[in-house]
Amino acid sequence: MTTGRRGPTTDEAVRSMILLMPRLVGRIKRIPVPEGLRSFDLSPRHLSLLAFLLHDGPLTVSVLARRLEIAPTTASLMVGDLSRQGILERHEDDADRRRTIVSIAEPHRPAIEDWLAVGANAWRTALEPLTPAQRQLVIDTLHTYEHETTAARGDTPPQ
Repeated sequence: MTTGRRGPTTDEAVRSMILLMPRLVGRIKRIPVPEGLRSFDLSPRHLSLLAFLLHDGPLTVSVLARRLEIAPTTASLMVGDLSRQGILERHEDDADRRRTIVSIAEPHRPAIEDWLAVGANAWRTALEPLTPAQRQLVIDTLHTYEHETTAARGDTPPQ
């Protein structure tokens, strides 16, 4: 309840966010896996990996691990599983044959784009009216929230 102020007090904002966050997470979890991907064993944890590959192009497993903030062995297991299912392709790096490059298999690209578009379009609608500084504030705020909830559990905070 704001009374003549430009926005809520900190306690009012905390209350709003505590009520909002579970609804957001619930809605994200209910984004349906597209028909073309339903036969695969995919879950929301795969969204980030696929998003990096979709938006940034082919990457190495070690780069994916760093970006996902997971152990390289975990990233390798995920990539191996998705490769066996035919969702991802692995090939040698032409510049360094010791490195493996991971990419989305072309037949699955449209379905993955559709799956990720729901969240991307919602964020675009939410962030477009903001200034670049306001967008950065939203991003920084969510990173701080993530860091603090991780630290409160005793986990190693993401970098």
